[in-house]
Amino acid sequence: MHPNNLHNNPYNFESLIKVHSLLAPFVFVNDQGTETIDFSSPEAVLHLNKTLLLHHYNVTDWNIPPHYLCPPIPGRVDYIHYIADILTEANITKDVKGLDIGVGANGIYPILGAQIYNWNMVGSDIDENAVKAAKENSKTSGAEKQIEIRYQKNNANIFKDIILENEYFHFTMCNPPFHTSEEEATKGTLRKLRNLQQEDQPYQTKKDIVLNFGGQANELWCNGGEALFIKRMIKQSAAYKTQVGWFTTLVSRKENLNKIYKQLDKLKASHKTIKMEQGNKQSRFIAWKF
Repeated sequence: MHPNNLHNNPYNFESLIKVHSLLAPFVFVNDQGTETIDFSSPEAVLHLNKTLLLHHYNVTDWNIPPHYLCPPIPGRVDYIHYIADILTEANITKDVKGLDIGVGANGIYPILGAQIYNWNMVGSDIDENAVKAAKENSKTSGAEKQIEIRYQKNNANIFKDIILENEYFHFTMCNPPFHTSEEEATKGTLRKLRNLQQEDQPYQTKKDIVLNFGGQANELWCNGGEALFIKRMIKQSAAYKTQVGWFTTLVSRKENLNKIYKQLDKLKASHKTIKMEQGNKQSRFIAWKF
């Protein structure tokens, strides 16, 4: 993880439970003698997130509605720190303003940006229920005055009607939907959860996923999947090149990079790829500017 990430060390569950006692029933000792939780359990992950946000970031009552994505906090923190590095290289450290495209019900990036770096943050989403939930979550962070959540009425637009006239953002960020269809998203989530499960746990069915884990359609998939979404974002970003310093987006699938680079080169955008690692997981985001 990024050197500044507070989550570089294993979780100290004893300390975490003191902060949020409802986490305790989900903690157990695995075969390696290590305390952990069942990461295939939505309720366990929710309470871990609530505890981490309270313990490290003073977020008092974070929550998400049923069937919305529950983000892994350490990985989200990494993205924030690496964006901060880009800004620091350009001597941008004060009065920073960022935009999170697809903020989701969890509102996690604006909350972390405001809490860790005192940034002013805007989050946008095409889901009205997610917008409502994200607004509620921003109130629990103690940084409500620094966070604004905006509803994107037209899902064909990414920046239009969200970036306002004469408004300037030092950066944008995005965790795009990466599946091409609902069926692919369900299969991907099912595969992930089965990999996380212990051998002695009940077998997860498709129905279990829909009811217990899921994620909303716009969070998980879109026509053309991740590559087409990012290419569309790049194309639309050109119209806002004077209003944004750096555009960034996570890229889940490494094989999509060449398609994305081709689109950026076509529009004569300068770009770089930032690699990130969280444990055994490797991820990356692309940053570009005009």
